[in-house]
Amino acid sequence: MADEGKKSSYWIVWVAMVVIGFGTFIYLAASGRPDQAWKAYLINFLIWSAIAQGGMLFSTLMHTVKAKWSGSLSGLSEAFTGFFPVSLILFLFLFLGGAHVFPWSHGHDLHGKEVWLNIPFLFTRDLIALFILYGLGFGYLYYSLQLKKVDTTNGKGIIRTLFRILQGGRQLEPEVIRKRMDLLAILYMLAFALVLSLIGYDLVMALDPHWISTLFGAYTFVKAIYVGLGGLIIFAAVMHLNPKNDFTLPSSQFHDIGKLFFAFCLVWADFFYVQLVVIWYGNIPEETAYVIERVMMVPWKYLAWFVFAVSFVIPFFILLNKKVKTMPAFMMVLAACMIAGIWLEHLLLVGPSLSHSTHTLPLGINDVLISLGFLGLMLLALNSFLRQFPELARTEKREVS
Repeated sequence: MADEGKKSSYWIVWVAMVVIGFGTFIYLAASGRPDQAWKAYLINFLIWSAIAQGGMLFSTLMHTVKAKWSGSLSGLSEAFTGFFPVSLILFLFLFLGGAHVFPWSHGHDLHGKEVWLNIPFLFTRDLIALFILYGLGFGYLYYSLQLKKVDTTNGKGIIRTLFRILQGGRQLEPEVIRKRMDLLAILYMLAFALVLSLIGYDLVMALDPHWISTLFGAYTFVKAIYVGLGGLIIFAAVMHLNPKNDFTLPSSQFHDIGKLFFAFCLVWADFFYVQLVVIWYGNIPEETAYVIERVMMVPWKYLAWFVFAVSFVIPFFILLNKKVKTMPAFMMVLAACMIAGIWLEHLLLVGPSLSHSTHTLPLGINDVLISLGFLGLMLLALNSFLRQFPELARTEKREVS
């Protein structure tokens, strides 16, 4: 009974976070500051959706390369699919703020880009793309649960009921399940790269319709992998450190995912740097103006250096130490700081386009409260999903190849 009461109190806190966050959003939108409200909404939609998408990618990647060290981490990564339906709803709601999110919708001269940059077509193609990505993710999860011998004939929950209907009492051979998972894992990773590139182009790069970077798509999906790994590390650390559940991970697994996290820290920084080098070397005014505003003009230049330090420099030097990567609590804090840095990186990218002629950083308590609401949604989604599929949080014995 005590445990049930504690779980209920968690739900009350998470629901309160959602109410506070979206209450703040509604207050800003209704009090003459809709641009500030929708800017925070857009940034949070991008970052929390990327965490879920990148978190799920971990399982598909580990399955494709036949990695044996991932163990229980793959099950936790699959729990991020619980946020996929929430992400779709949040994206649909974003349509209502199109006039505030897309500056080019106010009659700007798009120089022939009107066919591509119009709100109905943009939302239609992005919605279809997200449906495909999330559909592949759920398809992979469906067969993964069968391979784990999860009994879907019992239990409650919308997704569990849907899987029970789809399965229809049939039981496939493990080899057939693995082959279908192989296909769906590859398709999910391919769709991940394409869809995240499209989202990056449409919801971030297109806010300044006259700036183009051919690397921006790859930069966007690499960043999603980075924050996805960060989210997975936090999730695994919280589960591991909670004495009320049976989920545990050996320090060797934290070390392994820490090394992968370190690798994508370098990859993200590489794409961050390569984009700047290409633009600097080309020295084309249409390209350099975008960068100059963000790295040389007040107030954005201070934010640019802070983002680089928090998201790369600090994690890089800390993760050089082997012992640190085996410490769940420390890794949880480091990953949380990195995600906060990437949140600010999104502000750096979209802020100048949505907050013109500002001399102070457009960041305040309202942005924090709205972010708190999105965090509450993520926590509710993960908890709800694990209650439907507690098997995903089962500790598996690590295999050694």
